[in-house]
Amino acid sequence: MSFDFDRIPQRRGTGSTKWEYYPEDVLPMWVADMDFASPEPVLRALHERVDHGFFGYETDPTWLPKDVYERVVATCRPPVYRLAEVVCERMERLYRWRITPEDILFLPSLVAGINLSCRAVGQPGESVLMLTPTYPPFLSAPKNHQLALDTFELTLLQGERTIDYAIDFDAFDAAFHGGTRMFLLSNPHNPVGKDHDAATLARLAESCLRHDVVICSDEIHCELLLGETRHVPLAAIAPEIAARTITLMSPSKTFNLPGLGCGLAIVTDPELRARLRRAAEGIVPHPGTLGYAGALAAFSEGGEWLAALRRYLTANRDLYVSYIVERLPQLRTTVPDSTYLGWIDCREAGIAGNPQRFFLEQAKVALSDGATFGPGGAGFVRLNFGCPRALLLEGLERMRVALER
Repeated sequence: MSFDFDRIPQRRGTGSTKWEYYPEDVLPMWVADMDFASPEPVLRALHERVDHGFFGYETDPTWLPKDVYERVVATCRPPVYRLAEVVCERMERLYRWRITPEDILFLPSLVAGINLSCRAVGQPGESVLMLTPTYPPFLSAPKNHQLALDTFELTLLQGERTIDYAIDFDAFDAAFHGGTRMFLLSNPHNPVGKDHDAATLARLAESCLRHDVVICSDEIHCELLLGETRHVPLAAIAPEIAARTITLMSPSKTFNLPGLGCGLAIVTDPELRARLRRAAEGIVPHPGTLGYAGALAAFSEGGEWLAALRRYLTANRDLYVSYIVERLPQLRTTVPDSTYLGWIDCREAGIAGNPQRFFLEQAKVALSDGATFGPGGAGFVRLNFGCPRALLLEGLERMRVALER
């Protein structure tokens, strides 16, 4: 089957945050929302669920007491339970990681999962450690729950025309202190696009275990793999690591479904899982009926679409990198392993002031402001290349002309 990722969609006037936030003459390449229609099986499943005509409370056995859970599963197999089974099969097939439906908690979003993890693990005055630059909601989550924010900056490696990042493991280990309760990890890392290998993850986890710190691993981009990249869930490395890890995943980025509001936490330790449940009571809602239906269809039937998407995004990544290397010598970029996000160093471009504002005003291209990603982000911008190739080229060309002027 062929998929038309080159078709330019009409998203203005539809309430799209990405396309409505800036004026019509601005090309939006900022928020992590792809400009590709979701897979046909997802659209079909949503139509079927709407045609059913009922949108009552959805049975979610993963949140039920054990005796009720067993009775519900024995008498019917609700969509949520089938989704949990599909997630378990997917984890074993992709990563040889065996989990059970009881290990899964479904959530309305991964940002909710990040905040829920902070609330469940930390007490006011304790702290959360994270690698920066990082996804902005990481930076705000601790203070939402009266926790302190501790940041550890990735080491920037300057190549001739590209950049990369590394971790100083000894310095990372020294960043822990008596008040550190959680390490919040982005893997693949947003915004630098690095998919950490098993050796790196093991060393990070060793420090966490040594300091008795819980890990929250946000792996929302884990299936947006470029080229020959292979993803390793941190919790899949060893049982003792899994016992201290909350793994957050979702079909939302992979299949472009963020508006449906369905994510999940995989927590194999019963006591840690119970802490999350208690922290969520009365505050965090379950996903809605359409969220479950869309997620089930995406994970069950979206494989062929996803394979084609990865090929398209890989070609976009290669085009984006080569364009910057060959035609924008003032800039340096990462070569992301995963995600559809490019991270651009603008500090040698001679731009006066904030580069995000420069490209917005002079090129009419909306990028994400690197300063909002915490320490190590000032002077950078993030570009979303999850779009039809013609839009990507138009955005890059606008940037080139603005820099030349």
